[in-house]
Amino acid sequence: MQSVRELVRAGKAQLTANSISEIDAEIFIAHLLGVDRKELHSFPSEMPDEQFADLKRDFNHFITERINGTPTQYLVGEAPFRYLVFDVGPGVLIPRPETELLVDAALREIKEIYEKQNRTVSVVDLGAGSGAIAISIAFEAQKHNFPVTVVAVEKEAAALEWLKKNIQKYEVDIRVVHEDVATALDGVSADIVIANPPYIPETIDLPREVRREPMTALIGGRR
Repeated sequence: MQSVRELVRAGKAQLTANSISEIDAEIFIAHLLGVDRKELHSFPSEMPDEQFADLKRDFNHFITERINGTPTQYLVGEAPFRYLVFDVGPGVLIPRPETELLVDAALREIKEIYEKQNRTVSVVDLGAGSGAIAISIAFEAQKHNFPVTVVAVEKEAAALEWLKKNIQKYEVDIRVVHEDVATALDGVSADIVIANPPYIPETIDLPREVRREPMTALIGGRR
């Protein structure tokens, strides 16, 4: 029998030595075990040698890749955002917690328009990426019984695949437009237009794991 806790402890030490949060080790082991990170404390620590060997191989691979700069979310293939978990990987921007505020703002506007005018509210998300914003709006508006139509615009083919995958995952009614935001929906009006555009100056030295994400979604030009 081998100890899962000892494996995690060793992984945390490697991450800490490389100035990476040790929480990533818990995220990796929880993902590999198929449990929530909060359930790790109740998960049996001892494991048969053969099963442990496979776990150790995969865990150590994650640790090595993380130290080499691969984002944690790319390694486990998902990123939490508000009430949902989005599939992500190379080619798409990883949703950030601060972007959740955009969804809050959009939902407030949707609520106000609906309550004043009692009609369907139209929303356009420019540069939709993984779909975190558009899907969250559609998903939460439905929960609150706010009628909405949502259009997600995305020009990058790689990001578009993640967008479509997440729309299918949550079965939300969203129209996808594969085009540059500058030319998409020309002449079309909407109640709410929302976007999380590239905003980082090109002179900023980004962390190595951030540089693994698509620069077209991050770099907004000169300061």
